[in-house]
Amino acid sequence: MKLTFTPYTLYFKRPFKIAHGTRTSTSIVIAQIEHEGIIGYGEASMPPYLGESHETVLSFLRNVKPIIENQKDPFDLESILSEIDLFASNNTAAKASIDIALNDLIGKLQNKPCWKIYGGDKINTPFTTYTIGIDEPEIIREKIVDANEYKILKVKLNGENDKLIIDTIRSVTNKPMAIDVNQGWKNKEDALEMIHWLLDKNVLFIEQALPKNNWDDAHWLFERSPLPLYADESIQRYSDIGKATDCFNGINIKLMKCTGMHEAFKMIKRARALKLKILIGCMSETSCAISAAAQLSPLTDHADLDGPLLIKNNLFDGITFTQGKITLNEMPGIGVVQKIDVV
Repeated sequence: MKLTFTPYTLYFKRPFKIAHGTRTSTSIVIAQIEHEGIIGYGEASMPPYLGESHETVLSFLRNVKPIIENQKDPFDLESILSEIDLFASNNTAAKASIDIALNDLIGKLQNKPCWKIYGGDKINTPFTTYTIGIDEPEIIREKIVDANEYKILKVKLNGENDKLIIDTIRSVTNKPMAIDVNQGWKNKEDALEMIHWLLDKNVLFIEQALPKNNWDDAHWLFERSPLPLYADESIQRYSDIGKATDCFNGINIKLMKCTGMHEAFKMIKRARALKLKILIGCMSETSCAISAAAQLSPLTDHADLDGPLLIKNNLFDGITFTQGKITLNEMPGIGVVQKIDVV
């Protein structure tokens, strides 16, 4: 029996607390693949800076629909995903939605959770960070309260009011922090100075301190930094990993950037071989994509999978958190149930 492929758009609300009101809705695209009466779900989340939108994702998915539906063996992930990857460059979130749906389907056909298929142990899941975005001090303090049960904070900086943000957080809590600069420090000397200032602030690591293609400065900073440096934008796919070894201590793997679970697993193995630490991360995602990434979390060192915690109407039930620790269930596939029927 062939596969049946159906992509469609869903919307969820993002009630982030910000200084000037609340953000409204964000669209995601769901990829639904059916085989022998069993449905696998996947998700594409499209941050604008990556150049994808729900229109481009739906267009890509409609174009590759014949490739998917002509397949007779959903277990041939390498072949299917390679053909889809070669169909057009980029479109990584669209490709990830197909990958996740196939992984979900395969798990359900085998009646196994994906964490077992990938060789993980659910006891070994890490704690997720809880994101504290760039904002006014009073809003940051409110977010700290929201994050009360979570043990690790992810703190966004951009090179502007960084010390004020850190001082505001430290006036409320001394929880460990993972610092995400999002390429915001443009000068290597200033970056190093800021890292030294952060040294006694209970910081675990610094993520993407410098612009993503500034490899010379990244290497310079790597040789001098007293805190571990992790890559995000600089290392997005498997083919990028070799560049990390003399510029970073670890990498952030995101399904929406690397095309999904299959490639993420290969990235994890390659990173381990190169003695790099691994952070499994996310965009603004529902429990569909977050639960998919969480299936790989027992194989990683850190997790930033707080997507469902930052949205108002999560469209799926999936993984949960126990005082911040990722808690995987025994459901087959990626372990999710869709709350509403929209097709």
